[in-house]
Amino acid sequence: MLLLPLLALAAAWSRMFPLSSGGKHPVFVCVDGQQIHWYRQVPTKAPERVLYIGVHGVSYDHHSYRTKYSSSKKGTNVCTLTINDINSNDEGTYYCECTRVGGYLVFGSGSKLIVSGKFFHSLISPPANSEILQKKLENQTTYVCLIEKFYPEVIRVTWTDDEKEVTDNVVKGDAWQSAKGDDDYSIASWLTVPAENKDKKYYCKYEHEEQQASLSTQGMFHLLKMDFDLLL
Repeated sequence: MLLLPLLALAAAWSRMFPLSSGGKHPVFVCVDGQQIHWYRQVPTKAPERVLYIGVHGVSYDHHSYRTKYSSSKKGTNVCTLTINDINSNDEGTYYCECTRVGGYLVFGSGSKLIVSGKFFHSLISPPANSEILQKKLENQTTYVCLIEKFYPEVIRVTWTDDEKEVTDNVVKGDAWQSAKGDDDYSIASWLTVPAENKDKKYYCKYEHEEQQASLSTQGMFHLLKMDFDLLL
């Protein structure tokens, strides 16, 4: 069973979709660019470019990539990468890089490809618990959005203020697995605001597979000092 992400260059996160591996080919989509480079990265190694597509067509970085990957352009700013004959060796994170007018480069956030033999519906596990912790100091307040026990590990977490995304003083940690060795993951995201904004309402929003949820900083807080300090 294959979980297929869709990559958009300007997006901050990549969703994952099920697709039967038999006779199917995962397709990644990159938007916003006339010249596109595709990269693949596996754990502990640097990203490796697999191909480049420009005005004169596709150029491969290795002759073996000609049978493994194919790429095409749709219109002026949409480019696809197709992986042929999918197998577990194709797992990794795929990135597109776009060369814009002026010569500067923009990278996509990356799409993680997972190939699994597990039944898809039993593989996906939405977050079992989510909560916001709060810690007040003299001149600032820190909120921690804790999201627990989900799979796969790809998740998007954002902070908003009156429907506007907040990016200043936001830290997103890496997803981690429990010490028990379970397949589930957890993640935490921190938002620090000045003391004068302590009564302002902020929201922690997450998207995981087909599930979306929003938590308010003015809701119920779990102020277990020991648990909170472990996250700092």
